[in-house]
Amino acid sequence: MISTWIILVSILGFFILLKNFIFFLKWIFVILLRPSKDLKGIYGSWALITGSTDGIGKAFAFKLAKKGLNLVLVSRNSGKLKRVRDEIQDRYPDIKIRIFELDFSEDDVVSRVRVMEEMIEGLDIGVLINNVGVTYPGAMYFHEVDEKIWMNLVRVNVEGTSYVTKVVLKGMVARRRGAIVNMGSGASIVVPSHPLYAIYSATKGYVDQLSRSLYVEYKPYGIDVQCQVPLYVSTKMASQVAQVERSSIFIPTAEKYVEAAVGFIGYDQPRCTPYWAHSIQWFFASLLPDALLDEWRLSIGIRRMKLTT
Repeated sequence: MISTWIILVSILGFFILLKNFIFFLKWIFVILLRPSKDLKGIYGSWALITGSTDGIGKAFAFKLAKKGLNLVLVSRNSGKLKRVRDEIQDRYPDIKIRIFELDFSEDDVVSRVRVMEEMIEGLDIGVLINNVGVTYPGAMYFHEVDEKIWMNLVRVNVEGTSYVTKVVLKGMVARRRGAIVNMGSGASIVVPSHPLYAIYSATKGYVDQLSRSLYVEYKPYGIDVQCQVPLYVSTKMASQVAQVERSSIFIPTAEKYVEAAVGFIGYDQPRCTPYWAHSIQWFFASLLPDALLDEWRLSIGIRRMKLTT
């Protein structure tokens, strides 16, 4: 009887090890060997990028231009839009670029999105990068968050992503092809909570669930919807929130992150963490108890709050 149990436990252990080994081999293949998709050939000749003048959005603009896609750049600062357009045009003179000034925090965002819809009518927009996003000016308890701050987060992170997605989806459905990438956050997915940044985390949770639902909803139409989940990337927002001063292995530059991110577009993964070191951090976070992660995140938030007061 004892020997039978030993055999059963040994078999179970073998299959667990085999499963983990296969998972590891798949991860190695995805990170090192899997080729990126021909986005222009599969989805269409244009890409629309929100929040396209800084950080990850700007890096996406350069990378997609390098892959031969024409660009619609959307941001709130017309001066930056023109500078980024000219920089890309100098490097990739054959790429067509349109710019559209849109501040998602303003009250007239709906009417401005409608104007944008008219501007992109007739364009074969095959790739949408919903990158625009904002966070708190600093760590703070929920009851201390000014109404203007949290309404701004909802307008930009929730309403902005939803409005733009709906507008671009119409053309994708008609053409029965397209790829939508929504930028999520480890703050709402990798860790069980993000104390002192509660509303930011909640808005990114909305983006994640929206993406996963649309993935199922529009798969029959040939449209791939994906929520990409970066952890810290060396950008202006990361510097504001986490006092990130320089890039490292676990905090890549926007360019390094996007290099990995573009390679995931088009693959059947409704939620993913493209950058290899971020996926390692996510794996180890999944092994820890939620209570321990909660305490750790709270202590980080309190420390950051004290640094800004």
